[in-house]
Amino acid sequence: MRLIGARVAGVVITLLVVSFLIFSMLYLAPGDTASFLVGDQTVSPEYLEIVRAQYGLDKPFLVRYFDWLVGVLHLDFGQSILFREDVTTLLAPRIGNSLSLVLYSSLLILIGGLILGIVSGLKRGAVDQTIMVATNAAQAVPSFVAAIILISIFSVGLGWFPVSGAGEGFLDRLWHLTLPAVAMALVTTAIVTRITRTAVQAEYRSEHVETARSRGIPDGLVIRRHVIRNGLIPIITVSGLVIASQISAAVVVETAFAIDGLGSYLVRAVEQRDFAIVQAISLIIVTMFVLANLVVDVLYMLIDPRIRVGGGAR
Repeated sequence: MRLIGARVAGVVITLLVVSFLIFSMLYLAPGDTASFLVGDQTVSPEYLEIVRAQYGLDKPFLVRYFDWLVGVLHLDFGQSILFREDVTTLLAPRIGNSLSLVLYSSLLILIGGLILGIVSGLKRGAVDQTIMVATNAAQAVPSFVAAIILISIFSVGLGWFPVSGAGEGFLDRLWHLTLPAVAMALVTTAIVTRITRTAVQAEYRSEHVETARSRGIPDGLVIRRHVIRNGLIPIITVSGLVIASQISAAVVVETAFAIDGLGSYLVRAVEQRDFAIVQAISLIIVTMFVLANLVVDVLYMLIDPRIRVGGGAR
């Protein structure tokens, strides 16, 4: 519990620092926010002052940041400058689309990468070579190129999957998000496969595994208890990082498949200089990334008891 408490405290500090950077950097952008709010209209300086007061732009910077942070803690990200609506209301349906896509692609990465990596690490010859050639090819294809290829073949050519949208309901959403999830998972599945293969091969050649096999312990039990479990530390490290990277990869894929998610909405908000939307989405993406790393740290403690014992002793 002490170790987990320290990790959680680190997450809180990280998010506070990141929130300050996100809030401050957007206000360093060129141009006057009040002038942008009034559009192309020619207005007097007095009217601009009224607009600044309406949106709190006349307050000191730290006061604006503190007010914004208090609102964020209450899930209130302010109002959209462009639509004059609550940011939370605008983001709520889009968060579900992005989370569904990231979770779907993460499952494909973990299942595909672990299975292919373990098979490749334990099997020699043609099987190993075939998997390595396939992963090398997949790793060389960017997600936006994969999206175009998948749309051309499976949507336009064969008509098996829809071209755009996130779908309604569980099965329909699964059908709509299959191609986007595959496009996002190709490169990272190849990375997880190669790391898993290397870890499995290293553990399979280790002395304790040879000792267990020499004592007559069945190979299946040796692989499950000694090879795979001891090789999980580097696998989890890489898997946590690449899965967290799916959050940012969703920006390109959501745009390619016309999915109304956080990534595609972030691009539009930047173009429209809708600061409240940009701040909220940026903070949400960073929070998801930091929480993914926290989950990896907790999994370390569950897999390797030495981490718990060492942390308790310190």
